[in-house]
Amino acid sequence: MLHASSKTGAMSMHVLHDFRAILRAVNEKKSNISGIVKGLSQANDISKGHLYRGNIDVDNKINFPRNRVMLCAQTRLLHTDVKMPDFSGYRRSSVKNPNKSSAESEDERKLFSYLIVAGCATPLVVGAKTLVTDFIVTMSATKDVLALAKIEVKLGDIPEGKSMTIKWRGKPLFVRHRTAQEIEREQNVDVGSLRDPQHDSVRIKKPEWLVLLGVCTHLGCVPIANAGEFGGYYCPCHGSHYDASGRIRKGPAPLNLEVPTYEFLDDNTLVVG
Repeated sequence: MLHASSKTGAMSMHVLHDFRAILRAVNEKKSNISGIVKGLSQANDISKGHLYRGNIDVDNKINFPRNRVMLCAQTRLLHTDVKMPDFSGYRRSSVKNPNKSSAESEDERKLFSYLIVAGCATPLVVGAKTLVTDFIVTMSATKDVLALAKIEVKLGDIPEGKSMTIKWRGKPLFVRHRTAQEIEREQNVDVGSLRDPQHDSVRIKKPEWLVLLGVCTHLGCVPIANAGEFGGYYCPCHGSHYDASGRIRKGPAPLNLEVPTYEFLDDNTLVVG
């Protein structure tokens, strides 16, 4: 691109003169176009940052008279210094080769992704499990309640023919040490004549020990031990009579006294619950 400017009023005359000289040189083949361009480059040395004033003749001679036409030649260069983004550092080495199909390394890349997902998911699952477990534990029974879930009874403290009443889970617990006569009598009872038929052997684990909940099956009263017409338990509220095996024999109660879960740790220790 050529720019022309002048500090005098006769700018158009000098510009016209200079361009006519260039065209004449080309038409008459007296000089090469490259020489003219070279002359323009010398007249306007952009690389040195200088701008010269003057006119150029056909013989590539440069004159620099004052107050004459100033010619400026600009050269546009390619933007080769602009760097394009390079994402090679973020790409896997197995897919950098443009001549190789990425399908060949698909399984390997998927395996790596699956391992990353599994590695991140495992701590989350463990953390969620811990959180849920802690939340459920807060709704479980406290230690004082669990301590009452089971009770130990020293059988040596109960003489033969007597019954001990113990509080267990807020209910009375009857532990009876039966005599040989009571055992023989209860085992010989006709089961078919009972309102709630159960044989004595079904309700006990050891013949000499009887373990019952002291709650009447009629309205929930507490029967009296070693009383009644059958030598077992008697409920004075409504007149229910139980035998020495806890079976209902007379009165309004519909069922036998309940037998809780229990076991013998040894010959002298009973655990209920």
